Amino acid sequence: MRKDVRILLVGEPKVGKTSLIMSLVSEEFPDVVPYRAEEITIPADVTPERVPTHIVDYSEAEQTDEQLFQEISKANVICIVYSVNNKKSIEKVTSHWIPLITENTDKDSRVPLILVGNKSDLVEHSSMETILPIMNQYSEIETCVECSAKNLKNISELFYYAQKAVLHPTGPLYCPEKKDMKPLCVKALTRIFKVSDLDNDGILNDNELNFFQRTCFNTPLEPQALEDVKNVVRKNLSDGVCDNGLTLKGFLFLHTLFIQRGRHETTWTVLRRFGYDDDLELNQDYLFPPLKVPPGCTTELNHNAYLFLQSVFDKHDKDRDCALSPEELGDLFDVFPYMPWGPDVNNTVCTNDQGWITYQGYLSQWTLTTYLDVQRCLEYLGYLGYSIVAEQESHAAGITVTRDKKIDLQKKQTQRSVFRCNVFGDIGSGKSGFLQAFLGSNLMRQKNIREEHRSYYAISTTYVYGQEKYLLLHEVFPDFDYLSDADLACDIVCLVYDVSNPYSFEYCAKVFKQYFMDSKTPCMMIAAKSDLPEIKQMYGCSPLEFCRRHKMPPPQSFTCNTAAGPNRDIYTKLTTMAMYPHARLRCMCTCNRCTFCLCQNFLNSELLQTVRAKLYAVVLRRHVSQADLKSSTFWLRASVGATVFAVLGFAMYRVLLKPR
Repeated sequence: MRKDVRILLVGEPKVGKTSLIMSLVSEEFPDVVPYRAEEITIPADVTPERVPTHIVDYSEAEQTDEQLFQEISKANVICIVYSVNNKKSIEKVTSHWIPLITENTDKDSRVPLILVGNKSDLVEHSSMETILPIMNQYSEIETCVECSAKNLKNISELFYYAQKAVLHPTGPLYCPEKKDMKPLCVKALTRIFKVSDLDNDGILNDNELNFFQRTCFNTPLEPQALEDVKNVVRKNLSDGVCDNGLTLKGFLFLHTLFIQRGRHETTWTVLRRFGYDDDLELNQDYLFPPLKVPPGCTTELNHNAYLFLQSVFDKHDKDRDCALSPEELGDLFDVFPYMPWGPDVNNTVCTNDQGWITYQGYLSQWTLTTYLDVQRCLEYLGYLGYSIVAEQESHAAGITVTRDKKIDLQKKQTQRSVFRCNVFGDIGSGKSGFLQAFLGSNLMRQKNIREEHRSYYAISTTYVYGQEKYLLLHEVFPDFDYLSDADLACDIVCLVYDVSNPYSFEYCAKVFKQYFMDSKTPCMMIAAKSDLPEIKQMYGCSPLEFCRRHKMPPPQSFTCNTAAGPNRDIYTKLTTMAMYPHARLRCMCTCNRCTFCLCQNFLNSELLQTVRAKLYAVVLRRHVSQADLKSSTFWLRASVGATVFAVLGFAMYRVLLKPR
């Protein structure tokens, strides 16, 4: 909504422009009328639309043409006043005033006009027969009002219509010649219908209509009022109501009816609630709400945003195969002004055998967008209507800004769910294959990827000690001399070399020594193409010896030349190292069978957490009083209990250690 409205009154001398303003302010006809009234500001709490309104008068006797042109350019709406008993003043509307206003306003920003017939008390006939052809000729004319400054007839209505012409203009919505809504308005209302159609069945049922009504007007419809609305549509449109719900055609018909009956403020209320501006474009403030991301922090979707995106997926996955076909994906993005995901997305996230994006891949792509470009994610959430459907203040409510990574390192723990791994390696070392293997593609499947559809990112989920995390792999272009800050900023570094190429490891060693040897970022060496015969690397030491010298884990063998999907254990190891960069992990297998993995899973298990919580509740809430805290017997019992718990824990550890 606008912050204020500026109304300019123009017209021939002696038509009563100044009298209209003074009659409005004093609520009586003035005995003495000056040449020109001073600018008047009506406070917001007095106006029906709760918007401050400035009323500006024009006097040919006191103002120059240059001053008039300046006032025209500043006005939000212009009232052309004529005298109903003066034909010459009516003729001047088309011969002088409308052309003058057109010349001095921007063609792209049309200023609405109100024709005002003053001095209606002096005649018994109406001037509407003369004015109607003028209104039909000029689309910028919003309406015509006949009034009398002397009798105070329609004075308040005149300025209300002027204010309404600015805040709720008819021009962008409706074409009088065709007697139908304009294409941009239809497009906007169609998106609103699809966002409000929560089950995507093409019909707004009673629950969806009530949600829509409550969202836009803060009040639900009574059952009888809801039925009356449907009956109006049924009488005028055969396919406007289906299965007792409102179809898209019925929804558009209702808004056409509102506009034709002069209730276009209803349609504007709906449009503005869903983020549209006066030009029927989505407002930038709606699409890009403020979100501060300090240095060292990352952005992730929170639980509510994931729930919303899951509901969007479910309502478009019509065949319930947990994947989106091209048609289903197109239907999902129909509320967007463009297709946001290109063919490269199919090589960035997990797909099924048909190459369709799976449920997991869909959420992964949203996670990737949020991490790499949070402003674009906010824009996408805006198109889907997240803040409206999820009843949030803005789309920024769906974003979590993580704390600075430095704090995570200091506290030796993190709450983040997304970890970035930058993959370095010489040309032909197997980086792309390493990324695609993360998505389950073996070498044969990777050969079908077209070069123009290739992606330098891959993202999917891994499980670290029972916790689901996202690992984002980014293939860094192998230009050793031009590595940007973005290439170096990550949670873990992956150095890939080809075991069958004697010169491949040298690149990895140089990158490590140049950029990561003195950093706190953990690194892992990947011996790619391990299915091929291993050739001695032409470097000062072997990869294994290099890793030992620099306190890195030993090189991890990897190949994507497998019959089934490549092994994913190595990606779990990478995520584990990214989560615990401060720890030199004794176990790197993440097999869930060895002692280390079993102990970690046990410590993170819900059972242990529940037992611990109940013990705390019993000890601290039920049995501990101020007297107990001063009693030596209480502390003796607490010590014995702790000792027993420790002995049992050690015994369990020894039992688990024996099989290993």
